[in-house]
Amino acid sequence: MSAKRVVVTGLGATSPVGGDVPTTWSALLEGRSGVAALTQDWAEQLGARIAAEVAVEPSEVLDRVKARRLDRSGQFALIAANEAWADAGLADAGVDAERLAVAMASGIGGVQTLLSNYDSLKEKGPRRVSPLAIPMLMPNSPAANIGLALGAKAGVHTPVSACASGNEAIALGIDLIRLGRADVVVCGGTEAAVHALPMAAFGQMMALSRRNDDPEAASRPWDKGRDGFVLGEGAAVVVLESAEHAEARGARVYAEASGAGITADSHDIAQPDPSGHGATRAMKLCLREADLAAGDVRHINAHATSTPLGDLAEAGAIRAALGDAADGVVVTSTKSMTGHLLGAAGALESVATILAIHERTVPPTINLEDPEDTGLDLADKKRDLPAGDVAALNNSFGFGGHNVALAFRSV
Repeated sequence: MSAKRVVVTGLGATSPVGGDVPTTWSALLEGRSGVAALTQDWAEQLGARIAAEVAVEPSEVLDRVKARRLDRSGQFALIAANEAWADAGLADAGVDAERLAVAMASGIGGVQTLLSNYDSLKEKGPRRVSPLAIPMLMPNSPAANIGLALGAKAGVHTPVSACASGNEAIALGIDLIRLGRADVVVCGGTEAAVHALPMAAFGQMMALSRRNDDPEAASRPWDKGRDGFVLGEGAAVVVLESAEHAEARGARVYAEASGAGITADSHDIAQPDPSGHGATRAMKLCLREADLAAGDVRHINAHATSTPLGDLAEAGAIRAALGDAADGVVVTSTKSMTGHLLGAAGALESVATILAIHERTVPPTINLEDPEDTGLDLADKKRDLPAGDVAALNNSFGFGGHNVALAFRSV
């Protein structure tokens, strides 16, 4: 492991259960669902007519002119980044721009801008296509706009690895600091795919829950009654710093970002490897890089999307990675409340993982009424973590066989 320690000094989010980190965290601890029935006309013809839309619309936060130049995914990203930047106390800290980087991920990118401009092209002709369409729809647009807003010059990056994208961005942020390429990295994920076409496509894959008559109970990881994930939207950002940089400016530190493990299944473009071997390897590599023993881990925020195959594959992978130490680990899935934010999922769940070890409280997995026999200690209600030095993992797995595990440690 690199001798350079990386710490978390800022958090930001806009999510289906809150417009910022404090409200999101409070909702998670209360076990409040952000899933609701869709009211848009286009949703009427879909098989799955529920989703987890953001609790606070970007128009309530961003300047109207600025918002119009951003795709919805970019709006979310900028809101979360601004909160994290302020939370870290960096606005007046005089950060060297050439030592500041951004790693902002997205699984799908500016799909709403793409589709709305294609509609304009078909209905009104090419002259009605926005001249801003390309800068708005390109996947790196959220990262680029955060970089412009903060003046980042050490590099602006956009990892794209489906539902593992947010965690991969944070892993990249850790690497950038340990490699000496940056002192501060603003990293996370964003997604805005609650739209007719993505939902129809996921529906055709039989991936979405169709519990339309009971939206708040639809996302139910590890429950025997689960029938697919619920699509969510939003963004989350963490500010990473080298421990030396944070200490020199007297920054408040939430946790240490100890390490990451990244693997690929090479099994199927959409289905997880039922053996969970790649996920197991990702967790083991993460522990090794973080210089942690399995017994150091007391909490896991699991990927657990509420799909029949994925939840059980991950449960087996956790047991294989931790061995007997898995018995002492409190496992939860906050997707039960937020739905699945795709490329933003890992980032939002990293925020929850960091706060869980910082405040020694694990949010519940709601809707766990008839649990599978996973062999894990699943938190069906809010749980306390012990005092002392504790570590936690956050897992993210994505279409294409991407596996990313992150480790955070108390400070």
